[in-house]
Amino acid sequence: MSTPYVLRVAEDPADRDACFAVRKAVFVAEQGVPEDIEYDAYDAVAVHVLAVRADGVPLGTGRLLRGEQAAAKTGGDASVGSLGRLAVAREARGLGIGVALVRAIEDAARAHGLTAVDLHAQTHALGFYERLGYAAYGPEFPDAGIPHRAMRRPL
Repeated sequence: MSTPYVLRVAEDPADRDACFAVRKAVFVAEQGVPEDIEYDAYDAVAVHVLAVRADGVPLGTGRLLRGEQAAAKTGGDASVGSLGRLAVAREARGLGIGVALVRAIEDAARAHGLTAVDLHAQTHALGFYERLGYAAYGPEFPDAGIPHRAMRRPL
């Protein structure tokens, strides 16, 4: 059976817009994250990964920060990437897109010579990331009013 979606790095403006549309639907509309904090300066330098249906409908996205931008989020270690803004459209959940996006972002991190990936997981998603090999560390903290924990996976 073929996969009902395709993953690709978002390299053109249309793909970036599709990534932002998924994030708006999930984070802003569903979770109530203020739109003015959902998008940030990191978006311009991040590696964005996009999942789309065969007909081009965007289904999921995530981003990788590396270098100086990642170090600002990972405690100063530029060899650790920062996975963030992972979002899957409501109608596409349960198809394995989240796992595929995480693995694609990890592959991008390896390709950039990074040794590990950090992320800030919403606490309800800790089990998802633990199943993918991530381990939580540090205390719970709020981000956009939602409880989170830092997690890391060596590559």
